[in-house]
Amino acid sequence: MSPVSLDPTHLVLTLSCPDRPGIVHAVAGLLAEHGGNITESQQFGDPLSGLFFMRVQVTAATPRAELEAAFAPVARQFEMDWSLDVVGRPVRTLVMGSTAAHCLNDLAFRQRSENLPIELVAVVSNHTTLAPLAEFYGIPFHHVPVTAATKAQAEARLLDLVEELDVELVVLARYMQILSDDLCRRLAGQVINIHHSFLPSFKGARPYAQAHDRGVKLIGATAHYVTGDLDEGPIIEQDVERVDHSRHVEDLVALGQDVERRALARAVRWHAEHRVLLDGHRTIVFR
Repeated sequence: MSPVSLDPTHLVLTLSCPDRPGIVHAVAGLLAEHGGNITESQQFGDPLSGLFFMRVQVTAATPRAELEAAFAPVARQFEMDWSLDVVGRPVRTLVMGSTAAHCLNDLAFRQRSENLPIELVAVVSNHTTLAPLAEFYGIPFHHVPVTAATKAQAEARLLDLVEELDVELVVLARYMQILSDDLCRRLAGQVINIHHSFLPSFKGARPYAQAHDRGVKLIGATAHYVTGDLDEGPIIEQDVERVDHSRHVEDLVALGQDVERRALARAVRWHAEHRVLLDGHRTIVFR
């Protein structure tokens, strides 16, 4: 596949701040002063949190570094959390998995075939099952076994890889280990998990068996940011599939894998495109 051609003048600005009059005027005015042409703009004011969220794509006549410097005073004035990046820049991504291959395979395939804006720099696993798949896609594979006695060392190795490889996003693609509270805090907002259930129902292990036992009519998957609370992080995307009483647990697992792939791929794409902003324990997703 030919490499994606990036336009260094096409930028994406995202921000959140306390809601007050004049934010849009200040942002649009500064961009116009620097020769910016807005190509896409979305905004949302949350009455519950009192926060304002905005995502703007702009074709700029000013270099990115110069525009960042010019925007800094506006950001300080409105107490903004903000970022400015090149539209479509591949986000350096590390995928963690255990033995299930469907989510890793889907992300790698979409990156190649659909220009999913990520760069897969490593696969980390507590097993060796995924090594041939990583080799097929040319992704470096790292076997990091995890036991109760070695959990701290395994997480230290993960953090080393995150630093060495300049990782921006970690994806838990059916990685069947619980991350420590300390690791979750250190990588807050940078780790996406796919949970094979429609949260908040059926948390923890064997959710499809739990769903079958309850006779559900819909099965689902949830892509969310990881926090120290198991399966409680801010939800980015969910998807469902209708089922009936004739389905066995094995049927739900097979159907569910396709739902997991879809939900995770959308969540990763939206994160990489800077379409997801955190609003406490919720997310704002500008699709």
